[in-house]
Amino acid sequence: MRRLLAIAALLLALAAGAANPKREFRGAWLHIIGQSQYMNLQQKGSEKLKEYIADQIDRLHRAGCNAIIFQVRPTADAAYISDYEPWSSWITGKRGRQPQPLWDPLEFAIEEAHKRGMELHAWLNPYRVTSSPKEVLPADHPSKKHPERFFRYDNKIFFDPAYQENRDFICTIVKDITSRYDVDAIHIDDYFYPYPVAGKEIPDAESYKKFGEGMNRADWRRHNVDLLIEQMHDAIKQTKPWVRFGVSPFGIWRNKKTDPRGSDSNGLQNYDALYADVLLWARKGWVDYLAPQLYWTLDFKAAPSRHLAHWWNDNSEGVDIYIGQDVQRTMNNADPKAGDSNELATKVKLSRELPNIKGNVWWHGYWVTDNMKGVADSLAYVHQNTVALPPAYGDLDEQPAPVKNLELKRKDGKIYLEWDTEKIKGKSIDPVRFVVYSFIEGEEVDPDNVEAIMILTPRKEYLVSEDDDVHQLRGIRFAVSALDRNNRESSLSVLTP
Repeated sequence: MRRLLAIAALLLALAAGAANPKREFRGAWLHIIGQSQYMNLQQKGSEKLKEYIADQIDRLHRAGCNAIIFQVRPTADAAYISDYEPWSSWITGKRGRQPQPLWDPLEFAIEEAHKRGMELHAWLNPYRVTSSPKEVLPADHPSKKHPERFFRYDNKIFFDPAYQENRDFICTIVKDITSRYDVDAIHIDDYFYPYPVAGKEIPDAESYKKFGEGMNRADWRRHNVDLLIEQMHDAIKQTKPWVRFGVSPFGIWRNKKTDPRGSDSNGLQNYDALYADVLLWARKGWVDYLAPQLYWTLDFKAAPSRHLAHWWNDNSEGVDIYIGQDVQRTMNNADPKAGDSNELATKVKLSRELPNIKGNVWWHGYWVTDNMKGVADSLAYVHQNTVALPPAYGDLDEQPAPVKNLELKRKDGKIYLEWDTEKIKGKSIDPVRFVVYSFIEGEEVDPDNVEAIMILTPRKEYLVSEDDDVHQLRGIRFAVSALDRNNRESSLSVLTP
């Protein structure tokens, strides 16, 4: 059976054009804002919503994803137990109302992701306070106690990025999440200064007068955002050095007609419209990865994602780039150059051909879990049909200690592969997940053989057989390695039954 599965997987990979890489970020965004199913299920009881979240994560895992980007703070609120901000109305139906019985969606999502060997990135929106004029804020909300630190734009309320008190408050939230939860990353999206609305000016004249110190208005706004990004980075790394900081910016930094360093595009610019100089953040080492939202079709005239992928690869500034892919546009549009009915294969292939592109993030995850136009099947059986380790980071010369005492054990009429590791010490190099390999007779024990990887798991055991006849395992060699918190892999420990 192992041989048949390996051959079938290899044929599918060859049909896709090449074998899948061993290292690849395969993420999916799960947003709660605008998703009424969360509050509807919570009103039926916490267990119903738990079942839904677990099912969504499980479906993404079956589609070959290895990371969940789960929204926990869409509008200065909390999808987790917080001493600083009110419960999100998207979870309970009313801002400030706690779920009954009380439970913690973030903690639950982390547990569900980790037990499947997946990462969980906690996704926050830093500045947005409301998303519509109808929202009612609690009486003790900071925007009511300190209205001068906020502004209203396009019928929404935002933290004014100019105030150090706001940066401190946002970083308090970040530090609280990082310290109390076993998250793998803190992730923020593309909303910095609000997206521009024709004919409307951002009402920050008072704060500019107070703090501008003669700077150009646009440069001053960018500087305000820079200060937050640097402070967020420091808050994360001082709390847990292994927790990454990722940003998912709008897909265009600047257009070439504005700046010779820009891309061959003609759309809204991060640098000028949102006051977000994401390349500076990467160059300064303030972020660990960027996931630019290349939501357009491959050859969309104003913003061709085919060319923008090359631009981001060439301007990565030393950080990993994961391409944000729009599932709906990808599956709804044909790729005539490749003769395909959709753009999925070309976009995945492109992401693997460019050396600084280290994976993809699917927007949004619900289109994947709903298997829109067969996208989940295509990912599960072709493009993500092998287990992928997320990219390693940090000092790559360091690696965790190999596992020890690797052995097969009979238990409850079954055969398990079991092993031991060094104790967890609260450091980046702690062994927290394990890679199990299986090599059939005649195969070289090669850690680069992606077809040999059976599972990525946090457990120190792996079910090898449903019955305890060890003769069926004759000729098979098992190997196990440890992954640390930075996804660095140990050497293999090998067992021949």
